[in-house]
Amino acid sequence: MENYTMATDKYELTMAQIYFNEKRFDEIAYFDGYFRTNPFGGSYTIMGGLYDMIEYLENFHFDEEDISYLESLGQYSKDFLEYLKNMRFTGDLYAIPDGTAVFPNETCFMIRANIIEAQIVETALLACFNHGCLVTTKAKRITNEAQKIPVWEFSSRRDRGIGSSIDVGRLAYIGGCAGTSNVYGGKKFGIPTFGTMAHSFVQSYSTEYDAFLAFAKTYPEDCLFLVDTYDTLKSGIPNAIRVSREYLEPRGYRLKGIRIDSGDLVFMSKAAREMLDFYGYSDVGICLSNGLDEYSIENLLKNNTPVNSFGVGDNLGASKERVNGVYKLAALEYENVLLPKIKISGDSVKTTNPGVKKVYRFYDNDSDKILGDVICRDNEKIDRSSYLLVSSDEPWRKIHLNDYSVRNLLMPIFIGGQLVYKKPSLTEARDYCNQEFSTLSNCITSIHTLSEYPVYLSEEEKMLKEEMLLNNMIHCAEIAKENLEYQKKYVKRG
Repeated sequence: MENYTMATDKYELTMAQIYFNEKRFDEIAYFDGYFRTNPFGGSYTIMGGLYDMIEYLENFHFDEEDISYLESLGQYSKDFLEYLKNMRFTGDLYAIPDGTAVFPNETCFMIRANIIEAQIVETALLACFNHGCLVTTKAKRITNEAQKIPVWEFSSRRDRGIGSSIDVGRLAYIGGCAGTSNVYGGKKFGIPTFGTMAHSFVQSYSTEYDAFLAFAKTYPEDCLFLVDTYDTLKSGIPNAIRVSREYLEPRGYRLKGIRIDSGDLVFMSKAAREMLDFYGYSDVGICLSNGLDEYSIENLLKNNTPVNSFGVGDNLGASKERVNGVYKLAALEYENVLLPKIKISGDSVKTTNPGVKKVYRFYDNDSDKILGDVICRDNEKIDRSSYLLVSSDEPWRKIHLNDYSVRNLLMPIFIGGQLVYKKPSLTEARDYCNQEFSTLSNCITSIHTLSEYPVYLSEEEKMLKEEMLLNNMIHCAEIAKENLEYQKKYVKRG
C-alpha cells in the first residue's frame, strides 16, 4: 500500500505548524466534504472515492524521507517535525457509501479529528472524492443509457496518469461497467478484463486475412476481430467470415464477434448484422466503440442499432468535466464545548451549513423511490410518521411526507483512528449502486432534463444558520464602526 501522506497542499502544513506552535493539539475540528453542483449538467451524482479514502487513512504516516525533505525546506521547527514523525490518523470518518446517489450541498463525508490531522488530510480526501464521484457518475450515466447491453471501460490510454487509469476501471465497474481493458486493474481488483487487437496489429501483417488468421491460431476460442482497419464491409467482415470458415470451424471453434471503431456506427452496424446473418453468423456479436458517451449510445439504440456490447474510452475516464468538491470547517470542540462554525460569502451557494450534522433520506414505502433529503443537527430526532420538508431558499416550496421510511446516510468508517466499516467487495458495491440507482425517479436520471432533487435543512439547522448569519451581520457592523472611529483618529493625528 503506497503512502500518500505527503500528497497534501503546502498550506495545510503551514497551518498545521501554526496550530502546533499555539498548542492546539487537543482542539477537535469537524470538516464537511461535499460538492456544489452536479457534474455533466445532470440531476444527480454517484458517490465515489471512499475506498481510496480508507486506504489513505489506514496508511497515514510521515516516514523518515518525508521528514528529511520537510526539514530541508527550513520552514518547520524540529519539535513540529518530531510531532509529524509520530502522527497517525486518530480521528473519525463518517461517509456515504460508494455507489449512493448524492446531491449538491449535502455532507458526503465528515472528518472529526484534532485540528492538525483534520487539516493535513484535506487535500488527499478531496482528490479521492472528486475523482471517484466523477468517474462513477459518468459510468452510471453511460451504463444506464446502454440499458442491459454490456459496457467495457477502454479509457486507460486517455486517462490522466497511470494511477488514474487503474482506479478508473474499479470506479467504472461500481458504476455498472462490465469490466476494464486495464490488466493491472483486473489483477488488483479482480475486475473482468477485455481486449483483443488494435489497428496496428492488423497493419503489421501483409493482409488483413493474415492478421485475423494469426489471431485465430493463438486464441481460437475467443476470436473477436477489429474489422474497420481498411474497409469494414468490403474487407473486414468478409475476412473475418473466411477465417472462421477456413480455420476455426474445421477445428470445432467459431467466430465470436467483430468490433467496429469508426464510421457511421448506425449504418455500419446494421450492414454488418445483415451480412453476418446472410452468411449464417447470426450468433456473432457486434461491439461498437469510437468516442462513445451516454448521448451517442442513446442515439444508437433509438435508431435500433444492432449491438451486443460497447467499448467506452475517452469520455469515461478522461471527461472534460469535474466535481467541485469542497472541505469546509463546520465546528470546533474544546474541553467538551462545541462551537458551530460558518463561512459566509456574497455568493449564497458558498455560505456553509454550520455545526455537526446528519443527512437523512426519505423513501416512499409504496414505490421505494426517494422523496428528499434533510440535513439536520447531529442530535435531532426525525419524526418517523410525518414530516414537512420546507425549502430554505423558497419557503413556499413544501412537501408534506407520510408513509415513508428514513435512513441516515452517513456511516461510521473510522472511529478513533480504527476502521470500523466492512469494505464491500467490488461486486457488492456494484450491486448496491444498481439498487440505489433504482430508487431514483426517471426525471432525475434523465440525461436531457434537469430536475432539482429536494435537499432541505431541518428547522433546527435552519434556525442555527440564520442565527449565525444575524450574529455575523451585527459583528461586522460593530467592526465597521470601530474601524471608522480608528480612521477618524488617524486622520486627525495626521
